[in-house]
Amino acid sequence: MSSTLFRTKKVEQSILDTEEPEHALKKSLSALDLTVFGVGVIIGTGIFVLTGTVAKDNAGPAVALAFVTAGVACALAALCYAEFASTVPVAGSAYTFSYASLGELPAWIIGWDLVLEFALGTAVVAVGWSGYIQSFLDTAGWTMPAALGSREGADTFGFDILAAALVLVLTGVLVLGMKLSARITSLVVAIKVTVVLVVIIAGAFLVKGANYDPFIPKEQPVEAGSSLDAPLIQLMFGWAPSNFGVMGIFTAASVVFFAFIGFDVVATAAEETKNPQRDMPRGILGSLLICTTLYVLVSIVVTGMQHYSRLSVDAPLADAFKATGHPWFAGFISFGAAVGLTTVSMILLLGQTRVFFAMSRDGLLPRFFSHVHPRFKTPHRPTILLGVVIAVLAGFTPLTELAALVNIGTLFAFVVVAIGVIILRRTRPDLHRAFRTPWVPVIPILSVCASLWLMINLPAETWVRFGIWMAAGFVVYFLYGRSHSRLARREAGLEQPTAGGGAS
Repeated sequence: MSSTLFRTKKVEQSILDTEEPEHALKKSLSALDLTVFGVGVIIGTGIFVLTGTVAKDNAGPAVALAFVTAGVACALAALCYAEFASTVPVAGSAYTFSYASLGELPAWIIGWDLVLEFALGTAVVAVGWSGYIQSFLDTAGWTMPAALGSREGADTFGFDILAAALVLVLTGVLVLGMKLSARITSLVVAIKVTVVLVVIIAGAFLVKGANYDPFIPKEQPVEAGSSLDAPLIQLMFGWAPSNFGVMGIFTAASVVFFAFIGFDVVATAAEETKNPQRDMPRGILGSLLICTTLYVLVSIVVTGMQHYSRLSVDAPLADAFKATGHPWFAGFISFGAAVGLTTVSMILLLGQTRVFFAMSRDGLLPRFFSHVHPRFKTPHRPTILLGVVIAVLAGFTPLTELAALVNIGTLFAFVVVAIGVIILRRTRPDLHRAFRTPWVPVIPILSVCASLWLMINLPAETWVRFGIWMAAGFVVYFLYGRSHSRLARREAGLEQPTAGGGAS
């Protein structure tokens, strides 16, 4: 039984499966498109919101170091993703990589995990976008009816129609083709990068050196809270990272990590890239480097403009400009944040549909969803299905408490991909690797350690919810996926493999 659960799918077979006409995605993306996608999904609520939260609660002006720490953890993972994406240029990202290195059951687990991660991420960002739009409407003198407004904190029945509408519109864009999605993303990314640069340049003239004192605030006692809301590390070892001081920087890094979520989505578009061996590493590493640099500069500027203890939690960048007597910049920043969130939602939805498509093409989910549109060459069936489900989810559910599941899901994927690089280096040293992760196994091991460290700094409640979702995934796999797997059918002689590969 264990041999069937951990059977791997040859890289050659994964690539050949992408050439089946009814299951082939259109190759239309360049390295620039991939970089834009990466920047488009990474720069979102994190940079516009989390800076104030972690500065006040954890790191003070040293929040810049927290962004560096989280960026380094992501960079370690990005190097592993770059090798896999250039070696196995197939839709599915960590799911496909796991199938080639760890086996079918681990691949299913990570695929199931990614479906949750991207679904919640899309819904959370859509609700955030709705909140910005409703704020603009309020300013203009038009208030949304309570039954059609945000569900966050609501105690009556309602449906967030703006969040749902955004998801449905983006679903339509994704069905119409990747190149259209890339063009829209490029336009929106240009707007929000301009906003970030304005914050950095204009804010630099408003910095006061006294606001950086102290740069790393002294340690303060951890406030008491419920055991379930405590970080897992506290429950496991009886201690928790300090709210301030050097350890506060690491605690802050586990929070601002949410601001980096998305660069791994770039890997899900490998199959739709013209030259994935060359362009995937450039897109993944390039977008991460650009965003990390912008994050660090913004955090240095905003904590220099206003003392960290007085920063706003909801809109620290905009409110810092208000506090210094420049309200026009505040409105400009809010506009950029609202516009920018559209690409975050779209690219997260893109990532989920590609993982779902790859799993269905392998038979682990119904193969009905593995057919592409005859004209647009996009996986229209899973895109429409998931778009409708997420629209309903975003409309009915306040998702703030579930947002941490996005973090743990991403970090779990990082761990699996890093381990997969080590295993595939040993089992398939003959594979052509256009990009090779340096210092293997040191870099992958460091990536695993960094990801696990950030994971255990998440609340225990997040782990409980994550465990429930994973348990449900095991049930679905053993009831459906295991018996419908194309590898299983090929081994049983019920289906002939595409010429050139099979199970290993």
